[in-house]
Formats: sequence, structure tokens, C-alpha cells
Amino acid sequence: MTNSIREIEGMEVIFIIGSNTKETHPVIANRMIKAYRKGAKIIVADPRKVPMVRFAELFLSLRPGTDVALINGIAHVILKEDMYDRHFIDEKVEGFEEWKKSVEEITPEYVEKITGVPKEDIIKAARLYGNSRRAGIFYTMGITQHTCGTDNVNAIANLALLTGNIGREFTGISPLRGQNNVQGASDAGCLPNVYPGYQRVDLPEIKHKFEKAWGVSLSQNAGLKATEMTPAALKGKLKAMYIMGENPVITDPNIHHTVEALKSLEFLVVQDIFMTETAELADVVLPAACFAEKDGTFTNTERKVQRIRKAVNPPGEARDDIFTIIEISKRLGYPMDYNSPEEVLEEFGQLWPALAGIKYNRIEKHGIQWPCPTKDHPGTEYLYKGGFPRGKVHFTPTQYAPPAEIADEDYPFILTTGRNLFQYHAGSMTRRVKPIEKHAGEPYVEINPSDSERLDIKDGDMVKVVSRRGNIEIKARVTRRVSEGVVFIPMHYREAAANVLTNDSALDKHVKTPEYKVCSVKIEK
Repeated sequence: MTNSIREIEGMEVIFIIGSNTKETHPVIANRMIKAYRKGAKIIVADPRKVPMVRFAELFLSLRPGTDVALINGIAHVILKEDMYDRHFIDEKVEGFEEWKKSVEEITPEYVEKITGVPKEDIIKAARLYGNSRRAGIFYTMGITQHTCGTDNVNAIANLALLTGNIGREFTGISPLRGQNNVQGASDAGCLPNVYPGYQRVDLPEIKHKFEKAWGVSLSQNAGLKATEMTPAALKGKLKAMYIMGENPVITDPNIHHTVEALKSLEFLVVQDIFMTETAELADVVLPAACFAEKDGTFTNTERKVQRIRKAVNPPGEARDDIFTIIEISKRLGYPMDYNSPEEVLEEFGQLWPALAGIKYNRIEKHGIQWPCPTKDHPGTEYLYKGGFPRGKVHFTPTQYAPPAEIADEDYPFILTTGRNLFQYHAGSMTRRVKPIEKHAGEPYVEINPSDSERLDIKDGDMVKVVSRRGNIEIKARVTRRVSEGVVFIPMHYREAAANVLTNDSALDKHVKTPEYKVCSVKIEK
């Protein structure tokens, strides 16, 4: 997040796109509802009538995978009606004229044909967001999990730059993190092309800095992305895998393909707190400690580094992750001389200036948001207050391209996937909780009443959902939350796993994220 959770309550306009915030980020949603009660206008753009629509001034029910067209159409209206921030653009942005040409033809009428959103609503959304200078955009994987995910994010950035809704309090762009400490893991270099602090592995000066700190020679080549590992394993190019706290057998697209790839490895290690479906395939399972069984720090969605403290001892032979990693490293011939997670954080700050001022004694009671470069720096609530680090930033032209799969005669429905309020991710934790299972322990597919009537499917009927990759049997839930021609399946349920159906060959060309949110299916009674 460029800005802070606190600031949500001071916003005039909240634009939520590709995020079921009320169910997947309820704490954030509660802040949005407080803002609504203070007079904020909420815009929701989503293929489903998600719970936040109840509080929305405007609901943009768009077809799955058409976000770029919608955002560019909103930008077109802001330009046409002269609602953009000329001073901000002149002072801080480059490439305006080139980008402006890219949206000249993206009229509300044109966008309506692509997205299904009425042109009047596109214009209204543009006026709400474009006339405010205290507006924030919030998104999650409904934006990123597409073949055009990078374009979606760039289009959102263009919209914030166009209106100057960035670099100030009560504005910004907020990608809400989907799991605990995803931000911290990314910060720490759990990405294939960067060291800690997003420092690129292919830059000689960066490589030299980390070689000096760690006393080893390092490669300047980026590693494989997660979606590149599966085909590499199937081809025999990837021999072994070490998986920590992930359950790709449930969460990766085209599950049958994933299982085949994991079984083809020469050696698989899984480190987790439960015996997950992925761990069942492993040669070695390393039992891990959960959040309440270890010391350290987590970094949350607003970049806040927070202390966690051990409350109970881990059961049996379970150990915290740092202990396990240090022991493996020692056996591989590289001793890591850390006696505590505090020492790891200390080194982190020495190698990444944004964390240099964050010490354990400063976060005893309250976390601090990076950048925090010195020990007397208060932390940074919102980014870019003094401008952008590289000087002027660029508008990035984006063009709408249809999803990899669209509805056709053989597969007439579009499937989109996501989460619900009660279960969490692959369900490896929440599905062990009896009250949750009693309330929300059954998989379902949402189908519009018009579609169910045409197919003679009643609420509660068992149906077969079939894609080009597989099929599942699942109970129908007839609801107006989805539009005609669209169905929704939550990802949590292994007995009817949505990712048996999803498309593993359709990836974003820049970051290789799979297109979880759009694939074509048929439904049989």
C-alpha cells in the first residue's frame, strides 16, 4: 500500500476493483464502512455482486477480464471533461501526450460493449473519482491474476497519476495482501529476481554488496518464477523442490498437472505446520512452528514491521523456520551465524536502507512503516510525499486484450474463482476448525437464476463443472451475486478443487501469474 490503513477513513472516494474486500479483508472493509458513514462515496467494480456493493454509490458489474478497458474508459472521461490534475502531471509525470493518445478512442460507448457496464455508469464513476483529490484505489487478485495483470496494475497507476491521487494523505494505490506476511516475504527477497529490499540480482554493484555481506559468490541470473517451476519439473530440468508454507496441490492452476510435476521430482521437501495435500507427496516433511510458537517480525499490508512473540512452545518436533533453515544451511556447508531473528532484522537493515532505523526496541509496542532510514525516523505513513525516487514517473499506455479463454459453444460459461469469508486460502488451517466446517464446510458453485432455469438446475442440485483440463462435481448455489454466463467457485475445498479447472498455460507475459480469474467451462446436471 502506498498509504496507510488509518487514512481510509479520511477518503472522499474509495474505488474498489477486483477485490471482495468485505469477505477477504474484513478489517480493511470495516475502515471503508466507517468512511462511508462519514460521507465517502464507494465505487465497486467486480463481476460478482460482492458484499461491499451494499455500501456502494456505484456498482460496475463488468465481465471477467475486462478491467483494462473499464479503467481506460474512466480515464478517457476524466480527460474529456478536464478533471485531471495538470499541475501534478507537469511537475511529476512524463509521457502524458503519448498515453493520452492511447485512450482517445476508448469512449464509454466502446467500453460498454466490452465490459457490459452501462456508459452512464462509466461516466458517473469517472466524475466521482476524477473530481476528488482525496481518492484511493484498492485491488487484490481480481486485478493481478490475469494474462493482462501487469497491464491492469499499470492502468490503475495511470488513473492515480492522472488525478494526482498519490503522494498525499488520504489518497494512493492499495494492493491488499492476501496472506499474512506476504509483504515481509517479498521485502526479504522471496522473489526470483531480487535480493532483500527489491535489489536486482543482475546489477553488478548489488551482487557485489551481497557477496561481501554473506562471504560467498552469487549468481547474477534470476531464478524461475513459481509458474515456471512446474513445466521445468515435468521436463526434468528441475530436480528438487523445497516448499515452505504453501500448498500448490490445491492453489496452483490445473492441479493434475501440478501433482504430476511434483511426483516427477527426484526430491521434494515440504515445511509446514500441517500434513497438507502437498506434504503428502514429499520425501521429507519438516514440521514447522505456527505464528504463536515463535519470535520475530511480520510486515503487514501497509508496510508496517511488527513484533510477534512466542506464546506457547511448538508441539513435538516442530521448529521455527529460522532454526530449520540455519540447520539445513549448516549441513550444506554454509554456517549462518544468527542467534535470533533480531540479528536477521539487524542485517536486513544494514543491506536495505529502508529498514535501517527499525530496531526491536523501537517496535516493542507499536510497529513502524518502512521506509525508516535512521533510528530517529518516525517511519513513513504514505509514500512519495517528496516526489518519486527516480524523479518523474511515466504514464504507461495499456490496451485491452481479451482473456486467453472466452465462452464458446462447447464451454459457454466463464468461471471465476476466489475466497469466502469463513475459509482461508487452501483450507489447511480453517478446515480443521469444527464450527467453521459446520457453517461453511461444503464446496459450491454460484450460478445465476436465469442460467439455472435454462439448464433445469435447482438450488442444492449436484452438478458437474467441466473445463478443458478436468472436471469436478459440486453443489449448485443459485444466486444473483453472479451475472448470466458467469459462475463462481471458492478455492478452499479439496474435494471439489476449483483449480482442477483453471488454466495453467495462460500466464501474464511479464510476471508469469496464471489467469485464475477467467476460464471457460460447461455445466452438466
